[in-house]
Amino acid sequence: MKTVDCAGRSVREINEEIRRLVSSGEPGIRVVNPGARHNLAVAILKDVAITIEGPVGYYAGGMSDGVRLTIQGSAGWGVAECMLSGTVVVDGNAGNGAAASIRGGTVVIRGDTAARAGIAMKGGLLVIGGDTGYMTAFMMQRGRIIVCGNAGPALADSMYEGVVFVGREIEELGNDTVVSDAGPEELAEIGATLARYGLKGPERFRKVVSGRKLWNYDKKELDAWKAAF
Repeated sequence: MKTVDCAGRSVREINEEIRRLVSSGEPGIRVVNPGARHNLAVAILKDVAITIEGPVGYYAGGMSDGVRLTIQGSAGWGVAECMLSGTVVVDGNAGNGAAASIRGGTVVIRGDTAARAGIAMKGGLLVIGGDTGYMTAFMMQRGRIIVCGNAGPALADSMYEGVVFVGREIEELGNDTVVSDAGPEELAEIGATLARYGLKGPERFRKVVSGRKLWNYDKKELDAWKAAF
């Protein structure tokens, strides 16, 4: 496994070396001394395993297609944003907008996420081992989110066809949401997913989906539209 040392180097230099190694067919890459730099390992378009040994800043792993990225630390805003496929695993916490607008793949945050996790997701899976902040799943179009801990205010506000499972307390639901208990098959699937990534959640999860009232504008629902926007 080749090693990329970030010490004393610019983000451009680091990413250029990562891409050179990926292009040469290197199956695994270690990135050391990241120093919480922004934009590390972005736009990786091949199936390659990259391990960043330490915390990262904004937008790590974003715009990727096929990468298997592990971050051995916490991540700043926008981790894995706009990912098409692959896997991004963060061993610590993540800042605002984790997995925003992903179209596929899996993003796993072993700790907590801040605000707006999974906003505008168009597919894929986001797993949060701890708590998540306000407006998680805002305008989520498709895909699934599993939250093992608590969810903050405005959960799933204005969501479309996404599904959010929450293991503990929901501080406040967003506009146009419907809540039920997850069924046996759904619980089995959640359990298998968590086990795959070495996580453990509660025995029960609540399922949050769209109430579909905001899918099409209707004057009869004007108050709900005003509240949403």
